[in-house]
Amino acid sequence: MNRDWSTLWPLLWEAFGQTLQMVTIALLTGGIAGLALGLALYVTRPGNLLANKAVFGVLNVVVNIVRPIPFIIFVTLLGPVTLQVVGTTLGTEAFIFPLSVMTAFGTSRIVEQNLVGIDPGVVEAARAMGASSWRIITTVLVPEALAPLILGYTFLFIAVLDMSAIAGLIGGGGLGDFALRYGYQRYNWMVVLVTVAVIIVIVQVVQWLGNLLARRVLHR
Repeated sequence: MNRDWSTLWPLLWEAFGQTLQMVTIALLTGGIAGLALGLALYVTRPGNLLANKAVFGVLNVVVNIVRPIPFIIFVTLLGPVTLQVVGTTLGTEAFIFPLSVMTAFGTSRIVEQNLVGIDPGVVEAARAMGASSWRIITTVLVPEALAPLILGYTFLFIAVLDMSAIAGLIGGGGLGDFALRYGYQRYNWMVVLVTVAVIIVIVQVVQWLGNLLARRVLHR
């Protein structure tokens, strides 16, 4: 067992790094794109700042179509696009692209739902004072929804971490691939347990940080 772990620890750290790379890039790119898409969904809703029934209808339908697709099927469907964008459909880099796209669509609905919960009177007051739509978005909407958005992004991190676990199916590596290859397939359940423990620690730390940031925003 000691001899096994002398070779497995470096592989575990490599898998941890791959997972961290996938999740971080997906959250940065998909999170920013999803924020923009969520804002677009909110402001184009009937009765809102830039109400446009046609634009809202198209965006809403697209988000509703993409979000329920099981991620492993989505990765397969996006394969030809991934090949054109990344140049390959295998490896960590290839997996990051569909992960980022799915993250963007997931983020968009989280952002929209949190913005919808803002008191319309606050927005109307800003409009009555002559604030532009962009100023209302940046100084009213986002600050008002910041605490729930932080919690939403915390939940999103955990969801993206879950999705990253299937990266091994396309040679993307990561903790899921490590647990499958060196644990499940070799009947080494200690490897599986250690991997699960690492994932649990990551989730607990991120959840704690998210809750801490949200509380600080609420009490600022």
